[in-house]
Amino acid sequence: MYLGLDLGTSALKAVLLAPDHSVAGQASASLAIAQPRPLWSEQNPADWEAALFAVCDELAAAHPGEMAQVRAIGLAGQMHGAVVLDSASRPLRPAILWNDGRSHAECAALDAAVPDAPAITGNRAMPGFTAPKLLWLARHEPEVFAQIHLVLLPKDFLRLRLSGEAVTDMSDASGMFLLDVAARAWSAPLVAACGLTPGQLPRLVEGSAPAATLLPHLARRWGMGEGVILAGGAGDNAACAIGMGVVRPGDGFVSLGTSGVIFRVTDGFQPNAAACIHAFCHALPGTWHQMAVILSAASALRWVTRLTGSADEASLLAQVALLPPEARATAPLFLPYLSGERTPHNDAEATGAFLGLTHAHGAPALGYAVLEGVAFALRDGLQALGGAAADARFILVGGGTRSALWCQMLADILGITLVFAEGGETAGALGAARLAWLAAGGAPADVCRQPAAQQVFTPASTGWAPRYARFRAAYPNLARLV
Repeated sequence: MYLGLDLGTSALKAVLLAPDHSVAGQASASLAIAQPRPLWSEQNPADWEAALFAVCDELAAAHPGEMAQVRAIGLAGQMHGAVVLDSASRPLRPAILWNDGRSHAECAALDAAVPDAPAITGNRAMPGFTAPKLLWLARHEPEVFAQIHLVLLPKDFLRLRLSGEAVTDMSDASGMFLLDVAARAWSAPLVAACGLTPGQLPRLVEGSAPAATLLPHLARRWGMGEGVILAGGAGDNAACAIGMGVVRPGDGFVSLGTSGVIFRVTDGFQPNAAACIHAFCHALPGTWHQMAVILSAASALRWVTRLTGSADEASLLAQVALLPPEARATAPLFLPYLSGERTPHNDAEATGAFLGLTHAHGAPALGYAVLEGVAFALRDGLQALGGAAADARFILVGGGTRSALWCQMLADILGITLVFAEGGETAGALGAARLAWLAAGGAPADVCRQPAAQQVFTPASTGWAPRYARFRAAYPNLARLV
């Protein structure tokens, strides 16, 4: 039995994976985000720790027999967060998250200090990455920066609490803007540019490798045996890929989580920083991937649900589904830049907008506009990636994939076949569990299978093209006004 833990932005999810690939148990705990100032986004690491104990205690109570059989634990999590700890491993301040946009000035400073950083990291400096956040701390909270003993990523803070070991994996480290991604090692020039030393960073391992061992008192608390392995794990998207068997060059997925992602495995390290594409290490040794990332996807649907006073997302989606074609054609356009944007704009200060509102528009039209706007933004990302082969079949992952309407809209607008497969909603936790399995000796060919398709969405309409042309024109014009 293998335990997968996925520390997301809105919840920590856990799955117990059996050797026959069935899920023997699940649990989750919700998390809240603090946004104390414009562009800021933070979470308290103590909340992650509380969620960790809550889900593991729940699984131990509900599935004691399965927990007793756990051989290894895998960790996945939201990337880029800056968790800074003192010499006693206590957080010095709230963690600065992936969707925090305060450090755009520090990105420019890093570009100037290390001009070849895009070639080293495979990425442009962006406020979401960890390194600019650390430089921001050095400039704006020097008393905190001076006390930093250790910098960790969110999921690795949980590993520290589970094992006492400070370790990260290659895929998550790729998003710190501190890693030489081709060499899979810390970059000395970038570490120095942030005013750090290598000793303040965690040990690097591959995602499928053993990284640490569960502390004995925690093993006893949850009814586990001795010597439970903690795998290296992965950043959330690489973990989703492992969970869905996206491991060969050309394989890909589309994620509708809090953010939106188009993920594609590449044949080697293929940076394309000029297009605001991420080139990161994958969670398996000697593998890499590219990503186009938008910062608001399912989170935009949650936002418009609250905005319109709808009972919940499902009820709003039901209203959207009833809109006739003429109402969809005259719906407002929506720019989904509620937390800034990465691909292709790299603009932390980009803002969302409804365009073309009239008295005739109600909640269903606004809901439709949000679904469409997210799909248009993902099309921007696919074009930045260079498009996809005509016969491409990408897997769907993330909570937003519960909406068949949205999935079909994505297939139409992206122009590729999309496959909804079993486990897609918990792909990150499933991938973490699979990495635990690999760390315990599992064979990749047996572990990293693609799940069976439950529903296939093929492109069926091109009627969206005129509205997409207007969407494309809106950002550069509005950016000059806002």
